[in-house]
Amino acid sequence: MPEQRTFAVEDVVLQLPPPTEMDVEWIGQEEVIHQLMAAWMVLDEKDLPLNPRLVGKPGMGKTTCAYAAGLRIGKPVYLFQATVDTRPEDLIVMPVLGPKQEVQYMASTIVAAAVNGGVCVLDEGNRMNEKSWASLAPLLDHRRYLESMVTGVKIPAHRDFRFVTTMNEDASTYDLPEYIHSRLQPQIHIDFPEEEEERAILKANIPFADEEILAYVLAFLSRAHEADERYTVRDGINIVRYAMKLLNQEEGTPGEMFEKALRLILGQEALPYVRV
Repeated sequence: MPEQRTFAVEDVVLQLPPPTEMDVEWIGQEEVIHQLMAAWMVLDEKDLPLNPRLVGKPGMGKTTCAYAAGLRIGKPVYLFQATVDTRPEDLIVMPVLGPKQEVQYMASTIVAAAVNGGVCVLDEGNRMNEKSWASLAPLLDHRRYLESMVTGVKIPAHRDFRFVTTMNEDASTYDLPEYIHSRLQPQIHIDFPEEEEERAILKANIPFADEEILAYVLAFLSRAHEADERYTVRDGINIVRYAMKLLNQEEGTPGEMFEKALRLILGQEALPYVRV
């Protein structure tokens, strides 16, 4: 069924954004995908899907994982990027001026996912404050609706609606209250990939990469992971990409270009994990 671009509730017509289109591929850690899909499963008419949270260090691929899981269950995926400035009305409905200066009501991607029976990926959810989370509380329990203070209407969620939030393990986040945590279960942790999985991720993102540079980056990531440092495969992708550009532009060996790229991207503090 094609996604609706408008949705009428009572006398209010909501304008709905389209699903998010991302050219990404999830490689490895299939257990995480299976855990997500199990959380979304409905076994009986009286059963409800769970609202999992994907937790891990920044750059672990949490958003990519959630997006890939949504596609695997055959649903449109809608991404909402949470920030410290996200307000309740940003999450639900905002009034805007239309082409004829009339007031229109623009729904968020969360609303679009809810009414179209899609998957909502609320990215970096623990950057959002409690007041904003409270506006989502009735969507994430047995009530399954959103209430717009702007329009004064309740927006019911389709039975096929699914939700997941990603959360970073770092200091720049809010501590959420228990009533929100209890709605965001289970907690699914994404850890560092195995080395061969990291190699496959790097090659998928940079198929033109020099094999020697790839080897240096993989060795760096392996040593950093052993020390439980914050460096992730996303950093590795950026290092490989920049090292390849330097190799194309400057005189020097792949090892020299790797070390220069790493120093310029991650800083001097990353050098102890380099062995060229």
